[in-house]
Amino acid sequence: MRDLTAPSSSEEGVGGGVSVAQAIRAAAEQLAATSDTARLDAELLAAHLLGLSRSEMLLRAMRDEAPPGLPALVERRMAHEPVAYITGRQEFYGLPFRVTPAVLIPRGDSEVLVERALAVMPGAGRVLDCGTGSGALLLAVLAMNQVAEGLGIDRSETALALARDNAASLGLAPRTRMELADWHQPGWTRDLGRFDLILANPPYVEDEAELAPSVRDHEPASALFAGPEGLDDYRVLVPQLPALLSPGGVALVEIGHRQAEAVGAIARQAGFETVLHKDLAGRPRVLELKIPLGNATPSA
Repeated sequence: MRDLTAPSSSEEGVGGGVSVAQAIRAAAEQLAATSDTARLDAELLAAHLLGLSRSEMLLRAMRDEAPPGLPALVERRMAHEPVAYITGRQEFYGLPFRVTPAVLIPRGDSEVLVERALAVMPGAGRVLDCGTGSGALLLAVLAMNQVAEGLGIDRSETALALARDNAASLGLAPRTRMELADWHQPGWTRDLGRFDLILANPPYVEDEAELAPSVRDHEPASALFAGPEGLDDYRVLVPQLPALLSPGGVALVEIGHRQAEAVGAIARQAGFETVLHKDLAGRPRVLELKIPLGNATPSA
């Protein structure tokens, strides 16, 4: 590993110590054995300690003295702890979200669900997010739709507290409610009413699936695993969605990349027409569900 005790004149810190640039280079070398994004990880950890965005750090702080806490954070990342949990932050759809190990880390692949929601139902008045977690899906939609009101439900009160915090930090709390509900329990839909748009990213990982250590060992199992085929939650949730949709409403459900046919069959059995949407990598990612005209579920 590079000797950091003798910085070059072009990269030494302003006080003569190890510079941010050198510390990042050394950290990336360490992380290369456990991360495919070693350099990015090192930059994000350093920027976090400096209290700067990554771009701000790269533009104006690379010759500053390195933050002393970086080696400790690198050790945590080398143990496969996700960067988002170390920093407590993750960007999603251009918005900053606080995250903890109580919720899944919002991923770029899920942004296609937000894009489709805004495209197919741009004027939605009421939006429901099933399994809201950090609130990322719901809050991203509400940030782009200035008239919508949203309800996020989750079976974890810890997750809901985090989602409420994110709603407040984004200035969306006046148009947002977060409530405890579990679609596996009878009566969970009581008094919820109807929604123009329903979002859902339920657990869909097979119980025996091989996952990266950063996911398997750190993200909440209750939000990941859904039976031997990864379909248990779809079988419970999807048939209940028609009763929650307003006439002409749309539900958008995230799926695993090999689950389009199986989840589509569950949805069609529940009376939905389905349209498949793919993510930027060309993989099946979202099913758009709509009740055909004339077949809407009658009001209770």
